[in-house]
Amino acid sequence: MEIWLNQSSTDDFVLLGIFSHGSTDLVLFSAVMMVFIVALFGNVLLIFLIFMDPQLHTPMYFFLSQLSLMDLMLVCTNVPKMATNFLSGRKYISFVGCGIQIGLFVCLVGSEGLLLGLMAYDRYVAISHPLHYPILMSHRVCLQIVGSSWAFGIIDGLIQMVVVMTFPYCGLREVDHFFCEMLSLLKLACIDTSIFENVIFACCVFMLFLPFSIIVASYTRILRTVLHMHSSQAVRKALATCSSHLTAVFLFYGAAMFIYLRPKRYRAPSHDKVVSVFYTVLTPMLNPLIYSLRNREVMGAMRKGLDHCRIVNQH
Repeated sequence: MEIWLNQSSTDDFVLLGIFSHGSTDLVLFSAVMMVFIVALFGNVLLIFLIFMDPQLHTPMYFFLSQLSLMDLMLVCTNVPKMATNFLSGRKYISFVGCGIQIGLFVCLVGSEGLLLGLMAYDRYVAISHPLHYPILMSHRVCLQIVGSSWAFGIIDGLIQMVVVMTFPYCGLREVDHFFCEMLSLLKLACIDTSIFENVIFACCVFMLFLPFSIIVASYTRILRTVLHMHSSQAVRKALATCSSHLTAVFLFYGAAMFIYLRPKRYRAPSHDKVVSVFYTVLTPMLNPLIYSLRNREVMGAMRKGLDHCRIVNQH
């Protein structure tokens, strides 16, 4: 803590951002803010519907509400600061604020990645063992899955935040990103951080491939079960159940693997910033749309809510 206070009293960091003040960038900034608002509204609405509708009080929707909470926190971690800096013309972020951004970002990305992996196991149990589903996915098991996802992310976020923020930083302290992204920040360190970067790379491989292996194993078994189904209606229902989750997995893991598993010589700040916008803003907006527009139960809950509001307004 003393190191943090000493460093925070010297200089803030400068976030170079992703937008200039040209006309094209103003349009792009407006588009990002629209996506941010839709992401906020969509995730809050989905959490509210799952909480209020008893028919959605199932393990799958409990996990989905936690996914929406993670997405909600993720967009609120980086976008408001980016918008404030762009509109005010001030590009500064305090040393402590930078550390908090790193900790929250790593925590939420790690938690969401593991939760997506464990949600694949939930789909496997629902399709391959429907009669044992209430036992295998009991309330206690659901809490353990969600709790382990949050714990995994929080521990990882705290460790990386503390280690990164204990490095000495010098020079102009200009972070070539729109938030305090860890790899961009390490370029400003006054000491050699290659060993730590290699450790981080190994951690990223583990954090991505552990849940990804759960997803592959679960869907391999699901495919085996589907191929043995004799009813075309049962096949369609099974595929519809999995399609939303697979879409969310593809969006999240595709972007994360592009940023963190590329060799250093192929990394370019401009590419990283664009892809970061994709999975810190666009993916949190798409997730509630994917799960609501392609889901009868969620759409039914939304219709019931709208009908209830209409009746209340008539009275």
